[in-house]
Amino acid sequence: MPAGTLYRGREGMWSWVAHRVTGVLVFFFLFVHVLDTALVRVSPEAYDDTIALYKMPLVAVLEYGLVAAVLFHALNGLRVIAVDFWSRGARYQRQMLWTVVGVWAVLMAGAAYPVLGHAARELFGS
Repeated sequence: MPAGTLYRGREGMWSWVAHRVTGVLVFFFLFVHVLDTALVRVSPEAYDDTIALYKMPLVAVLEYGLVAAVLFHALNGLRVIAVDFWSRGARYQRQMLWTVVGVWAVLMAGAAYPVLGHAARELFGS
């Protein structure tokens, strides 16, 4: 790293970046979700078309990404709370981050079939 560089690229900085990125992604999902739900009042046919679009396999992959973003944001948020309010939190922030990543990976592996199962059946048959 060049001298004077503010960020060193350590785990804390990357978790900060990931927390902000996942927060923005979840915000935009909620914004789109409110808009597409409000569409039912404007045009029920357009709403039905939108819901049919959501059954496409590509959207299942995007839903899996949404699950990944929400889950990481939630778990990392708990870690941030522990760092802020536990007297020894800053000392163990790196270990807590790797615990968050491990729990996140296990839960994402468990979410793969329920979220992506329909897309796999759609693409490759029953």
